[in-house]
Amino acid sequence: MKKGILLATILLLVSFNTISQTTLKQNSNTKEITLEEIWNGTFYAERMNSLNSMNGDFYSLLNYDRQTRSTTVDKYSYKTLEKIETIVSSSDLKDLNSFSSYSFNNDETKLILGTNFQKIYRHSFKGTFYAYDIASKKLSLIGEGIQEPIFSPDNQKVAYAKDNNLFIKNFTTNKITQITNDGKINSVINGITDWVYEEEFAFVRAFEWSKNSKYLAFLRFDETDVPTFSMDIVGNDKYPTQQVFKYPKAGEKNADVTLHMYAVSTKTTKKISLGDYEYIPRIKWSNDANTLVATTLNRHQNNLNLYKVNAVKTSATLLLNETDKAYVDITDNLTFLNDNSFIWTSEKDGFNHIYHYDFNGKLINQITKGNWEVTNYYGYNKDKKTIYYQSVENGSTNRGIYAIGLNGKNKKLLTNKDGQSNAAFSKNFNYFINTYSSAKIPPVYSLYSGNGKRLKVIKDNTQLKERLSNYKISPKEFSTININGNDLNMWMIKPLDFDENKQYPMLMFQYSGPGSQQVGNTWNSSNDYWHNMLAQKGMIIVCVDGRGTGFKGSDFKKSTYLNLVKYETEDQIAAAKKLAKRSYIDENNIGIWGWSFGGHMSTNCILKGNDIFTTAIAVAPVTSWRFYDTVYTERFLRTPQENPKGYDENSPINYAEKLKGKYLLVHGTGDDNVHVQNSFRMINSLIEANKQFDMFIVPDRTHGIYKGKNTRLNLFTKMTNFIEENLNKKSTK
Repeated sequence: MKKGILLATILLLVSFNTISQTTLKQNSNTKEITLEEIWNGTFYAERMNSLNSMNGDFYSLLNYDRQTRSTTVDKYSYKTLEKIETIVSSSDLKDLNSFSSYSFNNDETKLILGTNFQKIYRHSFKGTFYAYDIASKKLSLIGEGIQEPIFSPDNQKVAYAKDNNLFIKNFTTNKITQITNDGKINSVINGITDWVYEEEFAFVRAFEWSKNSKYLAFLRFDETDVPTFSMDIVGNDKYPTQQVFKYPKAGEKNADVTLHMYAVSTKTTKKISLGDYEYIPRIKWSNDANTLVATTLNRHQNNLNLYKVNAVKTSATLLLNETDKAYVDITDNLTFLNDNSFIWTSEKDGFNHIYHYDFNGKLINQITKGNWEVTNYYGYNKDKKTIYYQSVENGSTNRGIYAIGLNGKNKKLLTNKDGQSNAAFSKNFNYFINTYSSAKIPPVYSLYSGNGKRLKVIKDNTQLKERLSNYKISPKEFSTININGNDLNMWMIKPLDFDENKQYPMLMFQYSGPGSQQVGNTWNSSNDYWHNMLAQKGMIIVCVDGRGTGFKGSDFKKSTYLNLVKYETEDQIAAAKKLAKRSYIDENNIGIWGWSFGGHMSTNCILKGNDIFTTAIAVAPVTSWRFYDTVYTERFLRTPQENPKGYDENSPINYAEKLKGKYLLVHGTGDDNVHVQNSFRMINSLIEANKQFDMFIVPDRTHGIYKGKNTRLNLFTKMTNFIEENLNKKSTK
């Protein structure tokens, strides 16, 4: 994951101050939002740099000094927010002109500095890394083209991966030891996850040091028999190249993943037996230096085990078992306390809550309770015996930060009740920086004490609010709508000059994926500005979170199990029909759009809901879950062999003949996630059904369709023109 290396994605965006205050007053509420402004940063909120909490009441930031053209790691005080010192500057490093990432060792006497990154997949990259000793200011090369370097707790060694093998560099002897030798592209990976683990279990580094630095636990992926997927990359050369990688589609062979323990003293590696399982989605050392805890899942992902692994004996015993009628989610919330009792989150009572177990797997107590979800676990303050977490206790569209005792008592709300708060705590939990926003208030960054007292506002985006006051922007109207027996969260955006005696075309937006949320009381995304632009062109924009979406309990989220997209589609169609009965909605001009899972949904809706939807846009859609990966798809549908109806009855390639309205299909040919194969198969089905449609195929772009000059601007121009031509037809009663 991202614990070993702090990526240098500098989130401090430029604040645009090109409009004079005089002009602002003259043009108040008259300016039209343009696509160019949406994508050139005019509406970007000013944000804080990604900070790294340090020992004590301090944090560090990666900064760029424009005057010296150097990269620096600077140390700050939480108490004052003032810079205390520059820990390292690239201007002082003879062999390193700049660096893009940094990570500390445990006592913060050394740094790993990274540069020359080459992206692999969504989270993974390789680069050149150096070790830097802060006291001596000595810089030494760890390696080039390596992945995920991490210090040993004794600060004497660094483990890293290269070319699918694992290595340890000893700084005392300057010797490199190669731990594995069988690594091979598209065959065997040691210590780094394969494509599907990286995408669906969201981690890359699959090796961990024991706390005494005597052992290195790692996962080995044998993907020899996993089917291979390939994509042509057009590029700028005369001949295309091919990207070839192992991708297990639903029902196909997964990599054989095994746990191994390397003993530094004897330089030997032993395989650990963990019984029957399909996946090992997490490994983590406990506070016992010789005990690792490994998580295993069966293929259906509804039977999870935690195993205590004895590194000395290389044996494993069961610590905890959790089952679910549908599936068990994987998180990073496992936290070991000083006595090796541990914190664990679970949906076993119907809502996601925090539990405390002893190291024999016996439940000590359930810490949080209620018909609401814990949405983020921040950690445990051992001195105050207090847990910090985020939840939706004040409504599923809001997020608040809470403190609660380990015994489940003395719960306290630390932040605003409404809107959404996200906390970045200091290591000792004495302070946190809170990011707060709502649909009406842009991000406000504030320093809080650990007991919830706001000490200082850091950034409040006042200039952005002033800038936006000059544009035609309509507020989101939040409500619920009862569909198929459920009160679904909804927002609506109307034109500023809305007249209830007129009728307006309606465009629906959704994602609808399991556990997701689009109807949240939070600040605008780029899509929100686009939606507002369309509203000012005379449309009503609506978003409804149907069954299967998140933060309303396990039963609501898992109601779509084994029938993915069926109930979600029914809810969007029913919502469109119910809204169409309102006097101001033109029932003959209703569209829907979505991306990825949402593209699948919009495609299904214009086919199965052809009596209500007249227009649809699908961007990078799945069109058959048979084409998507094992981990994600089988979590919700099981395998195609077990549940063929669940796959085929809701796949739009099987009923393309239902198309009646206007349909735009968009996909990037370099999408390693949702392969363009999905759209190509949809295109073939539409051709066979002799249906006319529009398509926009974008060469070499990945799932986000953003890389390259003007890519997003060009895409949204295409989508805007399509909607205006086919949907935006105002009429009066």
